[in-house]
Amino acid sequence: MDAVILYKEILLQYLNKARSAVNGKCAGIEPWQLIASTVAATLLVVWLHTFIFQPESLKSRAKKRFFRVLRKLPIIGTVIKNYFNKALDDVKSNLSFLQDGKPYIKMLPAKGLSQPEVLEKLKDYSSMGKVRWEDGTVSGTVYSGEEKLTKLLVKVYEEFAWSNPLHPDIFPGVRKMEAEVIRMTCNLFHGGPNSCGAMTSGGTESILMACKAYRNLAYEKGIKYPEILAPLSVHAAFNKAADYFGMKIVLIPLAQNMQVDLKAMKRAISRNTAMLVCSAPDFPHGIIDPIEEVAELAVKYKIPFHVDSCLGGFLIPFMEKAGFPLQRRFDFLVNGVTSISADTHKYGYAPKGSSVIMYSDQKYRSYQFFVDPDWQGGIYASPTVAGSRPGGIIAACWATMMYMGEDGYVEATRKIISTTRFIESELRKTDHIFILGKPEVSVIAIGSDTFDIYRLSNILSSKGWNLSILQYPSSIHISLTLLHTKPGVAERFVKDIQEAVSEIMKDPKAKTTGVGAIYGMAQAIPDRNLVAEISHVYLDALYNTDSHLSTDTPLNGSPGHH
Repeated sequence: MDAVILYKEILLQYLNKARSAVNGKCAGIEPWQLIASTVAATLLVVWLHTFIFQPESLKSRAKKRFFRVLRKLPIIGTVIKNYFNKALDDVKSNLSFLQDGKPYIKMLPAKGLSQPEVLEKLKDYSSMGKVRWEDGTVSGTVYSGEEKLTKLLVKVYEEFAWSNPLHPDIFPGVRKMEAEVIRMTCNLFHGGPNSCGAMTSGGTESILMACKAYRNLAYEKGIKYPEILAPLSVHAAFNKAADYFGMKIVLIPLAQNMQVDLKAMKRAISRNTAMLVCSAPDFPHGIIDPIEEVAELAVKYKIPFHVDSCLGGFLIPFMEKAGFPLQRRFDFLVNGVTSISADTHKYGYAPKGSSVIMYSDQKYRSYQFFVDPDWQGGIYASPTVAGSRPGGIIAACWATMMYMGEDGYVEATRKIISTTRFIESELRKTDHIFILGKPEVSVIAIGSDTFDIYRLSNILSSKGWNLSILQYPSSIHISLTLLHTKPGVAERFVKDIQEAVSEIMKDPKAKTTGVGAIYGMAQAIPDRNLVAEISHVYLDALYNTDSHLSTDTPLNGSPGHH
């Protein structure tokens, strides 16, 4: 007790000294000066806090500011502009869809065409393009293409072409089918009785909905600056969600096996963390992140945890029965997983425009909903981004799942995984290329330490293949679908790669051309805004109805990405 009293006396002595020192400094200062100084200091602190804590990091903003100033310098700015215009020319020369030469329809026909005339004109559009996806030469994109399923979907859509789930009282059948699609999908991922979800237009919207839900939950918890913690390999839709919803995304580096670095993710968790994210598998390399370990972090720190299974969501639930059991769990059986996104329009084989966002409990989904109780048009309640939605797509998705059945999905999974394992095994035997990580599902990413991997992409393109080009690190990937399981397709793919590598090795340091050169150039540009502006040209070109694009594009466009 004596020691405690002694410490208190010493503390009081220091406090009195500090008070005397402060009072001495303030002697002669009038009260209004003291008040003005306090207000100014408070405003400065608030400004600094607002300046530092924004969705975009201080480092990123400083970097953008530096390059904006750099572009305005007389000599350097001219060099950058010339470089930019050359890049634009390269991009446009590689946009094959602008090379058609046929005129665009720019005005409504004065008199409507007959049905036969419309159908005849449609043939011109359906025949456009040189890539034949039917032959199994395209990465992802079309996941089934089976003729019987296609005919079924056309009939189903015809039946529900005018339906809209926004009006469940008028189209109760569509509402029922949507609820059944969600319940069937939740059960595939071992959701409990409280699990729930919603259908969306695709993986991006499913991801947006999860991020919106967790942002609103974070706001309710008092988190003013919610952050998304996600692997560097996560889908760009999470960056889009952060941009749309005023969140900050913190990208966690990958370990050597291309999975998210657990230690780095743990270090990144803060009081602002609104959600953790993993992929099962990721889009670039087909790697499944350590979901069980990240789920432990989610439970420990009481943070919602989203598993993005948009790509492989209708493969991984069937892999065990297909004879390819995964080493670890990935679904709602993992304590801590609070939401999962899975695309029915990929390996679910439904038509494009359908995905499912699932939650372990209804309490999470409620934060996703939008309700305006005061609108003059009535109480407006919407579960997802869109108001009106195509009931025909929902019906077609339901029909696909009923048509496939568990046995159909298991058999399709067996074919795809078997083909993927065969290709991976053969490519690992091929010199001068390597496989990134240990893919467990349907994606194989290829890199090289010997030559520019984009040269391999160019040669494969000349042979009729259409693969995905990746960056950081430079690589290409193929996402296997049912079309690749056709007889001879996988063998041809391996053979074409081996022949292409042999051709490249005759001159491994040769210059890369075409789209590969553009990607190589883009990775080398430190000013990412410049890359974004070049991407804007691509996006603009999608809507272009003229014979050519102007190169007189300003250098001060807003940032974006493709």
